[in-house]
Amino acid sequence: MYVIIGATGHTGYAAANRLIVEGKKVRAVGTNLEHLKPLALKGAEPFVANVMDKDSVTKAFAGAEAVYVMFPPNEKTQDYLAQAEQMTEAYAFAIEKNGVKYAVSLSSMGADKAEKTGPIVGLHRLEERLNRISGLHTLHLRAAYFMENTLGQADAIAQMGSTVGLLRPDLKIPLIATRDIGDFAGEALSRLEFAGHRVQELHGQRDLSYAEITSVIGSAIGRPDVKYSQLSPEQFRQTLVRIGMSENMAAGLTEMAESINSGYVKFIEPRSPRNTTPTSYEQFVTETFLPIYQSKRKAA
Repeated sequence: MYVIIGATGHTGYAAANRLIVEGKKVRAVGTNLEHLKPLALKGAEPFVANVMDKDSVTKAFAGAEAVYVMFPPNEKTQDYLAQAEQMTEAYAFAIEKNGVKYAVSLSSMGADKAEKTGPIVGLHRLEERLNRISGLHTLHLRAAYFMENTLGQADAIAQMGSTVGLLRPDLKIPLIATRDIGDFAGEALSRLEFAGHRVQELHGQRDLSYAEITSVIGSAIGRPDVKYSQLSPEQFRQTLVRIGMSENMAAGLTEMAESINSGYVKFIEPRSPRNTTPTSYEQFVTETFLPIYQSKRKAA
């Protein structure tokens, strides 16, 4: 039995789908039974659980040989690291209680650092906690900057005529499509060839700067004149709060972006065929960004 946390999300769905296609028995865990129906129709066992509650997660992990764990996003949280700690302990308790042998975790570039990385600190602590579980083989997927993080630029272009952010316009960052993370996780779970405590960096298809990201978006939407505007840390934080994030989450993401700008958060190993994934940013923009941008234009 393979148990997938966050099965209705981007990475979890892709991981569950990969396992189902390969004929594996999958328990798809989410918070909404209706949202789990697409995977249930493919053969997964739908399971509703609260990942903040150790007893709920323990029931979800019953009979599991391997699990996929991640932190579902919560932009409204008033204390992200406390929430991450609660989820970490729920996962660890459930793994120990059920004698789970393998765990793949969704982590991040920068999770090698113990501080000053915003929400990535929670992933550092998750890795360390899982590594302390006796008899558990772990694989931590330290992923690049999500391409999905750029979807908010559709609103920025509509409202301000430019893309915006805190990252330096010339700073090349590794970008990855979340479906590629999930597919990699599903393959790793299917094979179960990892042993001990392993880290796998996932660099995405290639590195791009925000100036280049903006150029790709501009070409796709027929506005090649669109430019990128770098915000100050305070402007960035205020913008995040204005669009609905909690002060705590906005402050954490600001710290994370500053740590990327400074080079404090970065990958350790060089790009290789093993850590390079297939989806290009151009493909992502065509398939995912463009429909969102067009729907917002129609609604305006």
